[in-house]
Order: sequence, then structure tokens, then C-alpha cells
Amino acid sequence: MYHWISVPVLLPAIMGAAIVLLMRNDLLLQRVFSLAAALGLLAVSIALLVAASNEGPEIYMLGDWPAPFGIVLVLDRLSAMMVTLTAVLAVAVLLYTIGSGWDTRGRHFHALFQFQLMGICGAFLTGDAFNLFVFFEVLLIASYGLMIHSGGKDRLRAGVQYVAFNLVGSSLFLFALAAIYSITGTLNIADLAVKAAELPQGDAALFRVAAVMLMMVFAIKGALVPLQFWLPGTYSNAPGPVAALFAVMTKIGAYAVIRFGVIVLPPGHPVTGTLISDLMLPAALLTLIIGALGILGATTLSRLAAFAAVASMGTAFIAISAFTPASTAAALYYMVHSTLAGAALFLIADLVTYRRAHDGLHQALPPIAQAGLISALFMTSAIATAGMPPLSGFIGKLLVLDALRDQAALVWSVILVTSLITIVGFARAGSSLFWKAHASAPEGDGATHPAQALSFVAVGTLLAGLVALTVFAGPVIAWIEVTAASLFDPAAYIAANQLPEVK
Repeated sequence: MYHWISVPVLLPAIMGAAIVLLMRNDLLLQRVFSLAAALGLLAVSIALLVAASNEGPEIYMLGDWPAPFGIVLVLDRLSAMMVTLTAVLAVAVLLYTIGSGWDTRGRHFHALFQFQLMGICGAFLTGDAFNLFVFFEVLLIASYGLMIHSGGKDRLRAGVQYVAFNLVGSSLFLFALAAIYSITGTLNIADLAVKAAELPQGDAALFRVAAVMLMMVFAIKGALVPLQFWLPGTYSNAPGPVAALFAVMTKIGAYAVIRFGVIVLPPGHPVTGTLISDLMLPAALLTLIIGALGILGATTLSRLAAFAAVASMGTAFIAISAFTPASTAAALYYMVHSTLAGAALFLIADLVTYRRAHDGLHQALPPIAQAGLISALFMTSAIATAGMPPLSGFIGKLLVLDALRDQAALVWSVILVTSLITIVGFARAGSSLFWKAHASAPEGDGATHPAQALSFVAVGTLLAGLVALTVFAGPVIAWIEVTAASLFDPAAYIAANQLPEVK
């Protein structure tokens, strides 16, 4: 699989450039080639997932320069899982975009979408901290273009806020990388794992500061309190399919925390000790609380979906903060679930908005076309997001509770109470959107809106993924547990980066 490791980065990069240069005036060609590229990415990612499961970590050396001197992409079970999740989401979002016509409301949607996929896949596959920064910047540029797609004052203002927060994160990232390189002489993740454990006492304090700065950058990307302010405004004002794709972007922050917090700075590290865990747990608990209260007080469905994304990151970071194989496995399962559920919720919010011109929750509104089907989709996504049985959200929260049973008094109380608040918030939103609309308001133009079957197929695909996570929870959890265990035994990962020859 050696050369195939580069395909998730190269395929969308080449396709994005081809769309800009050769197809910018032909929307049909853009749709065909963009969807074909996403399907190709999905096929390749599945093949890489199988290879990583059977063969262990493998690297791709760009320019044939070995690590730690050259740039490497590293395929292991975790990176393969996240790339596959991204590919599944990309196909669903593109189907929705084509079905709803969102790509007709501005220029260069498909090119920006492909560059966004390049940045996301590159961030998951890179084995080098500096190139993680590079892919973050690719993400920032492409996501800003997607964020303001089709224009509007509110969207532009939210986009500027989004860029400002992320530029702060980029600056911190550069400072942290400069400090780490000055101490260790490397930015390769596997090489950092070796050298960080052998630091002389005099360098420990500076390395500790750099490590905290690095985790702050990942906290910004993952919308962790007190650095979550950019997310609700950004996601609620973004176009529906763009916000759905953004559901995986916050997971990059969580992924980076897992990658660095387990391999480079594992629990009990002589330099950082339990500092990262001690800082992360209270922040994660507050993130979950703020997300749940935001769901309860949301004035629009899109804003409710945005706060649901905040709450889901709080739950994921609670599990990550324990830094044990069991808690990491729980976090990974919940991250997959929350990505699919969050994306589905944003698309459902767009279905409602498209039929009503807005998705307000505090006034009687006219009924909409396909209200029965949309309400069923909303109820399914609400059950999954809130963590109610029988869907995967319930299983994911059970895994988190079980992994942190030694902190039951605090963690269990917060998770259970916020779950109840979330259920109430979703019930209120569903009542306002669907039941009260039919009971108290006259019909409007939205009652005769065309069905747009492809859009419903896209939402159904994401919800089917949640059902599959539930039905096949046993083998999925078993696979993820092996993945988490391999992270806490990084010998194979480190050895793969030190191979001197191309396979």
C-alpha cells in the first residue's frame, strides 16, 4: 500500500486544481468529477483501513527522504479510521449539495471542497508536527471560502470571527513548534516521542510551556472552553452542507490531542506528568455544560445544531482527558458517532430553512413540505445526539461513563444531567418546528416545496451510519479497542518512522 498512502492528499489536491483550471464554467462537470473524486477517496480509504488493520503502521516518504529528515505520511489504524470517516462524510455532503443546489449559489464550491478534503486528510495522515500546521492552514483557507459561500452580512461577519480565532491559533502553533524544535531538533512525531522522554532537566520547563501552547492550539480547533466562542456563530451561519463538513473539523483537534497526548506526552511523562489531563478535564466538563445549555436556549435550529457540536466535543474531551486505553476507545467511538449525527443535524436544519426561509424556534410557523419525513429524520438525529437508546449515542456515552467510573461523582453527574437538558432542548425544538407549526399556523409557500430526493438520500446515509454503528457496535468497539491499545504501545509507530528504505 506504500504509494496509496498519499492518494487521500493528492487526489483532492489534483481534482481541486483541475476544477479551477478546466471546469470552472461548467457546473455539471464540476459535480461529476467532484463526486467521482469523493467516491474514489472513499474506496481508497477503505482499502487503507483494511491494510492498516492487517499490517500495522506504514509510512510514505515524500521525496524519498526518510524520517525524521523528510516529510512523511503515516498510515496506522487511527489515521485510516479518520480518513475513512472523512470520505463517508464527503460523499454524503456532496450528494446533499448537488440535490439542494447549494453549489449554484456561489463560485468555486467544488474546488474549495476538494482543497478542504486535502487539508483534512493531510492533517490525519501527517507524521510531522510542522506539516500538521501546514494542513491546518490549508483547512483555514478553504474553509473560509466555503464559510462565506453565497455571501451575506451575517455569514461574512461570522467568517471574519472564525478566521481571527484560527489565526490566533496558528500564531500559537508556530511559537510552540519553534520552541519544541529549538529544544529537540525535530518535529517528527515519532522522533519527538523518543527525544521528549530523554530531555535534560534544564530543558524541561521550556518544553512544558511549549506542550501547553500546543494543546491550546488543539483546544481552539476542538472548541474546548474557554476557546469555543468561535464555533456557534460560525457553524450556525455557514451554509448547511458546509457546516455538515465542518462536523469533522473539530475532530481534528481531538485527534491531535490523542496523537500527541498519548505518543509524545503520555500519562506520567517526566516533563508534563498529569498537567494536560488536569487542565483538560474541567475544561471539557464546562464545554459539555455550555453546549447543553446552548441547546436548551437556542433560538434557531442551526444554532441548536452548533451547540450540539460544542456539547459533543465536551463529551469527547472528557473521555480523552483520562488518557487510558479504555477512555481513548470510548472517545474514538463517540467521535465517529458525533461526526455522523452532527452532520445529519446540520443538513436537517438546512432542509427546514430552505422550506421556510428561516428555522426560528420561538414563534408559530407555517407547515412545510415533506414535514412528516423531515420530522422523522430530526427525531432520529435528536435521539442519537442526546444519547438516548437505542442508537449509537447511548452506547458512546455508556462507554465514556464506564471508562471514567473512578470519577463517577463528578463526571457521571455532569454527563447525565446535561443529557437530560439536551433531551429537553431537542423536544422543545421539535415541538416548535413540527407540532406547533401544524397546530397554529397557516400554510405557507414551503408546503409545496419540491422533494429533492438526493438531499434526503444524503441525510439517510448519515443516519444509516448511526444505525450501523449501533447494530455492529460489538465488532466496531472491539476494533477501536485494539486501535486505542496500539496508541498506548507506540513501538510499532516509532519503528515504522525509522525505516531507512522504501518498501
